[in-house]
Amino acid sequence: MRILLDECLPARLRQGLADHQVMTVPRAGWAGIKNGRLLRLIREAASYDVFVTMDQSLPHQQQFADLSFAIVVLRARSNRFEDTHPLMPELLRRSGEFQPGRVYVIPESG
Repeated sequence: MRILLDECLPARLRQGLADHQVMTVPRAGWAGIKNGRLLRLIREAASYDVFVTMDQSLPHQQQFADLSFAIVVLRARSNRFEDTHPLMPELLRRSGEFQPGRVYVIPESG
C-alpha cells in the first residue's frame, strides 16, 4: 500500500507502517498546501492509495467521489507520536477495506 502522511502527523509514524511505501506531505514537496489543492495534487500524482490525516473537518469540506485514493482520518488526543502511533495497527488491520473516494475514521480506543 502506498501511504501519504499529512504534514500535521509525525513523520515517525512511518515506523508503524514499515511494510508499506510511506511518504510525508513535506517530503513530497507539498508542505503548506491547503486541503482542496493538496487533494488535487495527490490525485494528479496518482502515486498513493491512502492519504492519512488528523484534519477532522476535511470530510465536511470536500467532495471525494472522484479521488483515486482513500482518506483516513485519525482521531487521537493530539497529533503527537505517542497519541497517534497506537492507531497504526488499526489502520493496517482495516487497510483491506479502504476504497478510493471514501473517507474512513480510525478512533482512539478506550
